[in-house]
Amino acid sequence: MPKAAFAAGATPIRLGKPSPFAFDGLVGDARSLASKPYAAPVALPAAMLDAIDYEALGYVHYDPDFALFKDGPGQFPVTFFMLGRYSRTPVHVHALTGAPGVMTARELIYDPGYFRMPADSPARKLPSGAGFAGFRIQESRFGGATRDWRTNDWAAFLGASYFRAIGALHQYGLSARGVAIDVVAPDRPEEFPAFTRFYIAPTGDHDDSITVYALLEGPSVTGAYRFLLRRDKAVVMDVEAHLFLRRDVERLGLAPLTSMYWYSETAKPTAIDWRPEAHDSDGLAMWTGKGERIWRPLNDPPAVAVSAFADAAPRGFGLMQRDRNFDHYLDGVHYERRPSLWVEPLDDWGEGAVQLIEIPTDDEINDNIVLCWVPKARASAGSAYHLRYRLHWSGDEPFPSEVAPCVATRIGRGGQPGRPRPKGVVKFVVEFLGKSLAGLPFGVLPEAVVSASSGSFTNVFTEAVPDDVGGHWRAEFDFTPVDRDPVEMRLYLKARGQTLTETWLYRFHPQASAV
Repeated sequence: MPKAAFAAGATPIRLGKPSPFAFDGLVGDARSLASKPYAAPVALPAAMLDAIDYEALGYVHYDPDFALFKDGPGQFPVTFFMLGRYSRTPVHVHALTGAPGVMTARELIYDPGYFRMPADSPARKLPSGAGFAGFRIQESRFGGATRDWRTNDWAAFLGASYFRAIGALHQYGLSARGVAIDVVAPDRPEEFPAFTRFYIAPTGDHDDSITVYALLEGPSVTGAYRFLLRRDKAVVMDVEAHLFLRRDVERLGLAPLTSMYWYSETAKPTAIDWRPEAHDSDGLAMWTGKGERIWRPLNDPPAVAVSAFADAAPRGFGLMQRDRNFDHYLDGVHYERRPSLWVEPLDDWGEGAVQLIEIPTDDEINDNIVLCWVPKARASAGSAYHLRYRLHWSGDEPFPSEVAPCVATRIGRGGQPGRPRPKGVVKFVVEFLGKSLAGLPFGVLPEAVVSASSGSFTNVFTEAVPDDVGGHWRAEFDFTPVDRDPVEMRLYLKARGQTLTETWLYRFHPQASAV
């Protein structure tokens, strides 16, 4: 990176004293901190933060004239979030100069003058040096006249260890996290470790990336992270993480994703809302170590539900937004543009499980879906984890499958039209669309291979969807549960001994069914 990218006078932001920086040193800091008792960050007065509520923050805007790296050639300018009621933990942000191995860090000193706000704003009471809540990376001012960097950002780090990106469709949606600690563990509350220090390096003259380093601290874990963020049609992040456990962890979630699923075409309670669907993601996609492609539609369950998909050396997994039809949402917040997020391991992660956690919700404001990789070995105090992975914030999966993906899951009353409907019988219609189905010889029907952990199937058949779209088929079946316990279902289509579709998995909750 050019030494002049952050020269004196290039920005009016106040800077602390220079100090040497190296990522190996940050990893050493995390390792050393793990051997010491946790010390919570010093908080500002609660009344001061509480006064900076949602309404007050709506009138507070970071002044782009104080953006970091705004004057360097080809830079991605960086702007900052203010502390307040909903972001209480200050983070310390440092600007880096120099080349890797000989970098120098200088902390950015908070000043209320960086923000435009009313004269009577309670945010004016934050003292100089209070710190920031987080930061966002703006579009390059050389990235095109239609996307002014002063009004458009493409990645943000804000709150605990959360971060997110806009993907290929220029829309925020789900989030990623540095780590997830004891999500819905039965005997302890969830822990939210936080990034407490950030170090941001400017881009090169002709680079499309920016590098962020972060220190993670929490009661049970410390960590050091390196993020290489690349802005292209989509957003791609290479993540290197080094984690050190202070104490035992019941559920250690690595490369965690967090999203929202309320309802969709699959299952929508009557008159719950005026919109047909409301969700940031509609399913879990997996590419297992053995090469199987899996699709698991999301649920808003009647009670907290945890699904574990055992695997070894997974090739990838993620939370997808496959339904891209505006008419299926009808909302100006544009759920149809929410990014899909795919996790691509860059190392052999060994044995473990992709765990999907679904939490009941009654509103779209709640992130109720968590997805993460949980190692098989017990996460005990003193353990260390070193992993590399790539996050693809995109419109579709980055590695298309040769088999047909699932495009819809529909549920209704079992039986046949014009006949008495059998009580308690549920009809499932699962649709697949892809080239593997379009290439079937005339007269060859795909076979539905279906199974369940309990219950029975009747009226199982397949047919081409009558929409004149080649390769669009559906499997239909009636299902009769034996009791009210959740049922795990599995389905795929095959013909002449060849698998034609990804494997559809579904957790059906009979007690929540209206049938």
